[in-house]
Amino acid sequence: MPDLSEALKEAYASNPVGQIIIDTLEFRHPSFVDENGNPAALRVVRDYQAVFAGLEITAPLNPGETVQFMAFAFDVTLPGFEENQTPTLAITIDNVGRDLTAQLEAATSSQQPIEITYRPYLLTDLTGPQMDPPINMVVVSATADISQIQLQASLDDVSNTPFPRRRYTPDDFPGLVR
Repeated sequence: MPDLSEALKEAYASNPVGQIIIDTLEFRHPSFVDENGNPAALRVVRDYQAVFAGLEITAPLNPGETVQFMAFAFDVTLPGFEENQTPTLAITIDNVGRDLTAQLEAATSSQQPIEITYRPYLLTDLTGPQMDPPINMVVVSATADISQIQLQASLDDVSNTPFPRRRYTPDDFPGLVR
């Protein structure tokens, strides 16, 4: 379970004046590239204007850098961590623009999953996320219509992960074949 900063715990518990929680999402996929062909992320913030905020040192892309999150109308339902249930993050993005739609359509033609990172920030402290580590999940289902996209993201499918992870095959271990 991620650790929340003391300031974020206080903001959730008592909602002090000036402590505004800002929700951000980062979408990553191998097909998301910048104009130079380098890996890029789609970053959005639930706000009316773009926000520049710092990423954690362990971020998959641009670690420790200050990056821009585009303003977008979206709703996010954070995963619960109940026993015997896989945590699921539900995201609804309204008024999807052409840029985001084009990127997501390119990702759907690939077998690679779209990864999502949820990071909460406080308006008074945009130097880094207020959750360590941020929530990282993989999109497991998506639906879209003219006005919105709905995504369901989940943790890696631990129940279907082979154990032991290493597979002993004749290619790697020729002594297995008689």
